[in-house]
Formats: sequence, structure tokens, C-alpha cells
Amino acid sequence: MEYNTDANSSSRLILLGEMEKQFDERNVPFFESLLEHEDYVIRTRSVCILANIAGEKAVESIARVLKNDADALVRHEAAFSLGQLGFTSGTKSLAEAVESDSSFFVRHEAAVALGVIGSEDSRKTLVDALADSSEEVRESAIIALANLDYLTTTNRNNSFTKMTGG
Repeated sequence: MEYNTDANSSSRLILLGEMEKQFDERNVPFFESLLEHEDYVIRTRSVCILANIAGEKAVESIARVLKNDADALVRHEAAFSLGQLGFTSGTKSLAEAVESDSSFFVRHEAAVALGVIGSEDSRKTLVDALADSSEEVRESAIIALANLDYLTTTNRNNSFTKMTGG
């Protein structure tokens, strides 16, 4: 794939400038509207920004991106963002991605995110992921399960337990 330096790239730069202004204003509806933008770069950035400015209110929108976006990179970023948000309200969507996303890249990130969130409700999904066709997904499930075990043993859920990687 070649990097695009034509007029489309300049329109992207203009939109990124507007996004920076809207980020400063914490304009959640603006970024929600960009989750369906034609440019995957804009969608990816919008997922991250929305997670940052909207917190748990962003979970539903980001979960929709995880389920429906055509681009695996955008879905991967949605899984990562749900994990970083850390709300158990995102675990159902992440579990569905681990179980059925067509991309091992997304399944891997969704498994890691489940471990980061640390909900015991995710254990079955992660155990099942140990049989995934992708080595990366299986290894991610091991990392996530190790974090769940640590959380269960220590009864802690803090900054350290959120650092399972991804």
C-alpha cells in the first residue's frame, strides 16, 4: 500500500485540524459522527478521541464500530479503546469479537482488552480462545487469563493490573 499524498490527503489534514479544535471543545457528537467517515484514518482517530473525551458514554458507540466497521485496523483500535476504558459494559462486545471477528488481529486485541478490564465474566470466552486457529489469539488469551488469575488472587484492580499489553 502506498501513502496517499494527493488532494484526498490535504482534505484529511484539514479535517484533522478541525478534529483538534473539536477535541479541545470535547464535542462528543462531532466525533460520533466521524465513526462512519469514509476515511479509515479519520475513523481510527475518532475512536481514540471519543474514548478519551466521553468515557463510559463512548462504550456503546465504540462497541458498534468493533462489530460493524469494514476495516480490521479500525475494529482493532475499537477493541483497544474499550480495554483502555476499562468498563465492564464493553465486555460483551469484546467477547463477541474474540469469538467471531474474521481478523486474528482484532480477536487478539479483544482478548487482551478483556484481560485488561479484568471481569471474571470473561473467563469462559478467554478459555475458549485457547483453541483459536491463530497463535497470536491463543497467546493473548493466556496473557488475559494470567491477569484475571492475578486479579482474583490479589483482589486488586489498579493501574498495574491494567498493563497487560496489547
